[in-house]
Amino acid sequence: MNESTMKNPKYEFWRLRVFLITWLAYVGFYLTRSSFSVAKIGISNDPDIRMSPEQMGLIDGLYLAAYAIGQFVWGALGDKKGTRVVVLTGLMSSVIAGFAMGVSSIVLAFGIFSFVQGLSQSTGWAPLAKNISNWFSLRERGVIMGWWSTNYAIGSLIAAPFAGFMADYFLDWRFAFFMPAAVLFMIAVLFFFLQRNRPKDVGLPSIEDYHGEQRSTLNPSGSLEDEPDEGSWKAIMMVVKNRMVLLLAVVYFFLKPTRYAILFWGPLYINETLNTGMTESAIINVSFFLAGPLSVLFAGYVSDKVFNSRRLPYCIIALFLLAIILFFFNDIAVLKNKIVIAAVLFLIGFLLYGPDSLVSATAALDFGTSKGASTASGLVNGFGSIGAILGGTIPGFFKESWGWGGVFAFLAASVLIASVIMIPKWNAIPINNNEK
Repeated sequence: MNESTMKNPKYEFWRLRVFLITWLAYVGFYLTRSSFSVAKIGISNDPDIRMSPEQMGLIDGLYLAAYAIGQFVWGALGDKKGTRVVVLTGLMSSVIAGFAMGVSSIVLAFGIFSFVQGLSQSTGWAPLAKNISNWFSLRERGVIMGWWSTNYAIGSLIAAPFAGFMADYFLDWRFAFFMPAAVLFMIAVLFFFLQRNRPKDVGLPSIEDYHGEQRSTLNPSGSLEDEPDEGSWKAIMMVVKNRMVLLLAVVYFFLKPTRYAILFWGPLYINETLNTGMTESAIINVSFFLAGPLSVLFAGYVSDKVFNSRRLPYCIIALFLLAIILFFFNDIAVLKNKIVIAAVLFLIGFLLYGPDSLVSATAALDFGTSKGASTASGLVNGFGSIGAILGGTIPGFFKESWGWGGVFAFLAASVLIASVIMIPKWNAIPINNNEK
């Protein structure tokens, strides 16, 4: 390994530049993603808009369905067309859909543009994660993706308050759509000027050559011979058939319901348990999200420094502990102590966000390799998005018959399944892209 090459100022400048602009781009996606959830309050009180809670739920469902579909489509296209084309398309279509929802007054229009917004949002994660894999190597990826994955935790923290503040400031719910879309447009402009897909686009060697690492291959034999070209359908299909990628997809399907159940139903659960108002319920529930940035950083460092770039051991341990806490959470909550509930929600977030980022991003990039990173991440996140639909809807359908204790028992079982099915692959790590 050439030490002078390791400190190439031009290479390090571009690595930092790509890291920052891709991180900002995904934070930006959250701005328009959260607009409708905030605007619902104003829409409900607008005499010119007749939209029932059931119709709002249907609009959310259209968004989630489109987001799940888009993960599969844009993941493959991210490898075939490159990050730049796919993400810029998504950023601009998200801006347009956001403005369109802001000027809409009929339910059908909201539904159509919510579906478009879901497709637009799904262009972000997989292609952007691929971008990172082209600039950061396997041995450092746990730490780097730990820092990078703070984008969705921070995005979820700032997006809704920003939309709400804009709507209150202008005294019009439509600005919950307009202002986030305007900010996202500015981010899209920055992305256009600052982002590049891979080192060779700016005359630099590959990250493997730069770090003196062995190249990973998509060939099951581990041979570099007959290696498919990046963006070819052969490379994409090899990723789709990769058993480790498929395992991660199944794991993410069982992992994701908990996050979306707490996102969509946490405030209502707290309200019914503690008899708190809307604002206080939301503040207590935000404890779950506050754990996100710390959790993904901790998980990234542990996976690299303690488990030698193996991602699954940390996930197995954290999810097993999470399953136990979820199973007993309702029993703890009935004590009606606000501080205790907030603390346990923080712990749930801490145990969940780390495995979430390792499975959906870091491990998907490891086993998909830089050639198939977008396809792998899209496939994993696509299955996760289907799980998210379950997490967002099951509490509404079954909390009356099961009770909240039953809902949390279901989430505990789902997380436990995710943990158990990873145990046989405890030591899995790409070596010439073969897990040993």
